[in-house]
Amino acid sequence: MINFLILPILVPLITAVILIFLNKSVIAQRWVAGLSAFATVILSALLVNQVKNDGIQTLNLSNWDAPFGITLVSDMLSSLLVLTTSIVAFACIIYSFKGIGEDREKYHFYAALQFLIVGVNGAFTTGDIFNLFVFFEVMLMSSYALILLGGTKIQLRESIKYILVNVISSGLFVIAVGYLYSVVGTLNMAHIAERVSEISGVSQPGVITIIGIIFLIVFGLKGAIFPLYFWLPGSYYAPPAPVMAIFGALLTKVGVYSIIRTYSLFFYEEGGYVQQVIMILAILTIITGIIGALAYWDVKKIIIYNIIVAVGIILFGVSTMNENALTGSIFYLIHDMIIKAGLFLLVGLMATITGTNNLKQMGGLIKNYPGFSWTFFLAALALAGIPPLSGFVGKVLIVQGGFSSEHFIGAAIVLASSLFVLISIMKIFINGIWGEPKTFANEKTVPYKQLLIAPVILVILSICYGVGADFVYPYISQAAESLINTNLYIDAVLKE
Repeated sequence: MINFLILPILVPLITAVILIFLNKSVIAQRWVAGLSAFATVILSALLVNQVKNDGIQTLNLSNWDAPFGITLVSDMLSSLLVLTTSIVAFACIIYSFKGIGEDREKYHFYAALQFLIVGVNGAFTTGDIFNLFVFFEVMLMSSYALILLGGTKIQLRESIKYILVNVISSGLFVIAVGYLYSVVGTLNMAHIAERVSEISGVSQPGVITIIGIIFLIVFGLKGAIFPLYFWLPGSYYAPPAPVMAIFGALLTKVGVYSIIRTYSLFFYEEGGYVQQVIMILAILTIITGIIGALAYWDVKKIIIYNIIVAVGIILFGVSTMNENALTGSIFYLIHDMIIKAGLFLLVGLMATITGTNNLKQMGGLIKNYPGFSWTFFLAALALAGIPPLSGFVGKVLIVQGGFSSEHFIGAAIVLASSLFVLISIMKIFINGIWGEPKTFANEKTVPYKQLLIAPVILVILSICYGVGADFVYPYISQAAESLINTNLYIDAVLKE
């Protein structure tokens, strides 16, 4: 039987190497990148089906069995995130054919993007805490190239901050892994969970809690939780739309996934210190994101601050750590990856048509661009969680989980965030799309129909995800089950 687990990592890796040698032919790069991305989507879907039918998949990359060798692990959470990543990457590549510019395409844009997908899919799939660091670095090195590609003044300025923050974060990551290894004597995540359980007894010792907080700082920097989000608004604002969409949809979610995986496996303690810290930070993250989204009149900044809101909502569900909340967090995580990518591509198209990111200089786009306008409207409703769209189901489950665990204030803030997110996103629709039509200098040269294809695909997928919640719920529920019952993950990896 074919094990599809490694293919969503291997295919982009081989593609990236091939694309390095095709830099002189933009057309060849587009074909290879597009076909590879589509193949990765198919392989990821087959992986999800394999996990659904056969349970958690593992693959040892040497003759050494776990916990001594390097192990890849794909449970339902991992496989769903790999599939979503592949879909988002495919959509962004389609948009890039007309939306990134040939100058960037010639300088290995598609190769860097494929390497980034290797890092993201690898981080979702690895069963080894040190190799999580390795895949993080693959992802980050690719993102350094992408954020700089084009060499505009704002890119050069923001890239310094972005690289500096991530270098510090990577240093802390290595320190945290070293401390953890000194305590438990292993790097395999399933084996770490066993060792932590053995040494913890009735309650976790202080050293495990301290290591947990260090990891929270590391992943919090990458996931942009309060107060570690300070680098994100400027850094994500700098690159062009398809890169911004990839960053906004995927990179912060790798940090969120890392918190979910490590917290549920070996830093979780009912009512423990780490749990309380994550919950408080999640609530503060939501509030901070809402303030930023409401304050700005820049279309990119509004969507960027809504990333921060979503991170807070997901982590509140994770910190609650009951079945409803975890299921809701996973549902909302996948929703947010899809809809954020679509919205970034839409505001990128909006900025391309109007020649500005300032809402006060826009207006009346619905007259000449009705397809774009109503696509954006549906995306806005989905982001805010209006039923029956995709944001609704996850948020309701998170709120139910919060109330059932008697975390009333946090659940109320999550519920109220829907209103504020809707206000922030509808500000774009009312001021930029509705209203008095304006004439824009470059709009006739914009390949509008071609650029609209990718965001339409993502918005339609988001609608189907919400309307078809009954169909996808068994997959999400299976993903939550492996987080709640960690023995399923441990036994699959260690073959107990």
